[in-house]
Amino acid sequence: MVEFDRGPTARLAGLLAQVPGPPDASAFWADWGPVFYRGRLDGSARVLVVASDPGPTERIAGRSLVGDAGQRVQGFLGKLGLTRSYVCLNAWAYAVHPSRALAMRDRLDDAEQREWRNAVYDQATGDALQAIVVLGFMAREAVRLWTPRPDVPLVDALHPSNPEEDEVLESWRAAVARLRAIVTPDDDGDNTGPTYGTVFAESDYAAIPRRDLPFGAPTFLGDDAWVRALPGDAHNAVSRPRPDDEHTLVWKAPR
Repeated sequence: MVEFDRGPTARLAGLLAQVPGPPDASAFWADWGPVFYRGRLDGSARVLVVASDPGPTERIAGRSLVGDAGQRVQGFLGKLGLTRSYVCLNAWAYAVHPSRALAMRDRLDDAEQREWRNAVYDQATGDALQAIVVLGFMAREAVRLWTPRPDVPLVDALHPSNPEEDEVLESWRAAVARLRAIVTPDDDGDNTGPTYGTVFAESDYAAIPRRDLPFGAPTFLGDDAWVRALPGDAHNAVSRPRPDDEHTLVWKAPR
């Protein structure tokens, strides 16, 4: 059977369509529009992952945490034995300019933003939830503002794109150890393997499952192993070229 993401229910789609616009358009890549989620929206998720905002690969896929950072997160979920029972959301549905991130963290508490975001978090989770993972300061603030939130353990870890790789690895190593004692693996998952070494290895990444992506997505979308294998320090097949990054994306396919 060909697997693909069939999208949100009509009820949740109606809520997502009510997304507030950015509180300050100059602080966001607003012209590209919002990106909302990746994973299960039917209440079966055992882990909710909250990150900061979508990047260029996420805009191409129309799903959250799909690029290099998302493939690291998928590897993280795999170490918990989760192959499908998760949902990934963001603090912001719009991509934030990094130079404005701290200022926009304070805007997460704008009433319109907070109420809509909390309603999405509420509808996207259910009784199966066993843990919430927040990745970075933006996610931490968004979840702090989620009241009342489910009474499950909250695990705070560094964002996968944090440049201090050794600190990220230490943070994720501790998070995996804690979550393995909390989260029930999927039937086809394994939570007994190694965690992390001193650098991110290719084995710490995982391709985004087809079930998380829309029907018709190219087979290489969500799997940038071929990019990481090239000489240089490129990690993503999709980029925002300057100076026209507000209106142009460059997407490369493997040869």
